[in-house]
Amino acid sequence: MEGTGVRTAIAEVAASGELTRLILSKAGSSAKYRKEVIERIESGWKAERFTETQAFHEVTDEASPVALAASDAEKYGFRQIDVRRADGVQFVILVSKKGRAVVRRSRATAAVSAAPAPHNREKNYLIREGEPIAPLVDMGVFTADGKVVRSMYDKFRQINRFLEVINDDCKSLETDGPLRIIDFGCGKSYLTFVVYHYFAEILKRPVEIVDLDLKRDVIEKCSEAARRYGYDGLRFEVGDIADYAPPFKPDIVMTLHACDTATDFALANAVNWGARLIFSVPCCQHELNAQIKSDRLALLTRYGLIKERFSALLTDAVRANVLEYRGYRTQLLEFIEMEHTPKNLLIRAVKRPDGAKSPSAERLAEAERTIEEFGVDPTIYRLLVTGREK
Repeated sequence: MEGTGVRTAIAEVAASGELTRLILSKAGSSAKYRKEVIERIESGWKAERFTETQAFHEVTDEASPVALAASDAEKYGFRQIDVRRADGVQFVILVSKKGRAVVRRSRATAAVSAAPAPHNREKNYLIREGEPIAPLVDMGVFTADGKVVRSMYDKFRQINRFLEVINDDCKSLETDGPLRIIDFGCGKSYLTFVVYHYFAEILKRPVEIVDLDLKRDVIEKCSEAARRYGYDGLRFEVGDIADYAPPFKPDIVMTLHACDTATDFALANAVNWGARLIFSVPCCQHELNAQIKSDRLALLTRYGLIKERFSALLTDAVRANVLEYRGYRTQLLEFIEMEHTPKNLLIRAVKRPDGAKSPSAERLAEAERTIEEFGVDPTIYRLLVTGREK
């Protein structure tokens, strides 16, 4: 392909198939970032930009990453863009010093996973190949005949892992009427569509799900998709996590990739409503990274990359302990193997029966000692322990 502009080159690749991941690299020695990874998430696209010691995150709900990738390639001087499409075909875009781009097809793979690795083949997934589930077809995980797209097999496994976690806790969850679920920060809601499909279509269990997001255009698109799929018990509303009033007392509250402190407001609401199950996949934990400091443990805060990762782990550890303090049996689980994504933590909280013995006092004391040591003021602590404004 002859040389063209970066934006045009990326758009041409996107026009021939849905994009799932772009890796921008080979920037100049004086460039601000050394590498950037743009990948699809449930709510749109996430850009992760790397310096030598730190990583910075940006989330956008745009339908396509073309403008973001092109803008960053030009702004930060990236000379190579590796592009992966949902059909498994990969391209390399090489950019000259004058900004001319050449597209090369790097590797073509089969569209479907006809021969996955043996451990994948033997796994008894809750969602299986062979049934063309409409949301999975639309998000590029399944082909039209229900086969898993090879390049999306990790996403397929992640979806099944999430269903397994929910299913384990819901087996003994008795409800008066349908199972009621609130999903905060739903974004494009592909995973929520699959959860609804699993309960309503596979288990034949009555379920009502309300999905909440701030973006009206996203909610309108998701509502139209639910109508198209015939998912009558699934509806979408525009609203803010912080002050949302649910139409029913939820049995389950989910929050998947709610950015930074939005996760805290979702967890606090779930607790205050008395939700029996909480499932949260945190994202972009920036709050404590901007606050954290310690004279005695300066080693954990001196280096930017270590500080960022430790701050994220500290954020979720405090969240877990606060949930324990408020009467939930809480676990931090590996959502999917680390080799597939570093964003692999799932908070699972199960409300303890009234009168059940709880280590609440010890958990709160642990959290408060840690908060004092690192001089931080976590939102979850203010919402569920002190009740004070920031």
